Amino acid sequence: MTNFFPIIEIPDDAAQAEEAMGTKFKFWFHHPELGNCLFKLARSNTGEDWSEKIAAELARLLGLPHTTYELATWQGQPGVISPSFLPKSTALIHGNDILAGLVSIYPKNQGYKLSQHTITIVLEALKSPGLKSPLNWTPLAGIAEAISTFVGYLLLDAWISNGDRHHENWGFVVQLPEGIPHLAPTYDHASCLGRELLDATRQKRIQYRTIQQYVQKSRSAFYQQESDKQLMLTFDVFAAIAHDYPRSATIWLDQLAKVPLQAVKALFERIPASRISPLALEFGHQMLEINRSRLLHLRKDLN
Repeated sequence: MTNFFPIIEIPDDAAQAEEAMGTKFKFWFHHPELGNCLFKLARSNTGEDWSEKIAAELARLLGLPHTTYELATWQGQPGVISPSFLPKSTALIHGNDILAGLVSIYPKNQGYKLSQHTITIVLEALKSPGLKSPLNWTPLAGIAEAISTFVGYLLLDAWISNGDRHHENWGFVVQLPEGIPHLAPTYDHASCLGRELLDATRQKRIQYRTIQQYVQKSRSAFYQQESDKQLMLTFDVFAAIAHDYPRSATIWLDQLAKVPLQAVKALFERIPASRISPLALEFGHQMLEINRSRLLHLRKDLN
């Protein structure tokens, strides 16, 4: 018998404060067991709920510090909830504010496809003096710095084809009042696994074996240079940072190699059928197998 992920039902009147950041409807509420939680509504036929849940579970299998997500419903509508990852006396500083502190003319109020959001400037921010690893997380052996942890975030992006690590989807958690910065755990990964595709498209790609072509076109939220017209591919972002940080990349690739393929498929099978179609399940699973193979092929060039 399948052990489905639970679906948490949120009372109709639970909302305490709406969250303005982002494009989806969301609100904060108090859960009696999980504490302060954010509910995010999944828009119709987008798969934003199951993709967010699967991505978080894959981050767990890799050993990454990550936000927890649970399937939920509110007023009969599907979504996910995530308990706040901020400990007491801390604040989250998003990437756009961090980068604006490095470059005074950085357009922090602009959104996606921002050419100033280059992988180079993000790496500079991650080299900030005193930046520590995420709070309440025990780093893997050999992952001593925040930037080494971020290499793992980019591996996750390449594995799941996440195109949404824009400048509000990474950041620092600052301890107050001292102001000690820590890399935030990885969060907000719903734009992945082909969740936006219609089943008719998935069926054709499965039938004609063109999923590899699909994942090879997956674009990130980073530019290589400010003058570039196109975003970098998710795979190329990880390949580039792996070249600069081969030891950290090898550690995270070894983590990926340890994840059993059956454990990955089992995650999809734990999503209730009311939330994911058989074609979405098969398509997402094949994507992960293809990307896993591509990523592990990089190891021979790093040793």
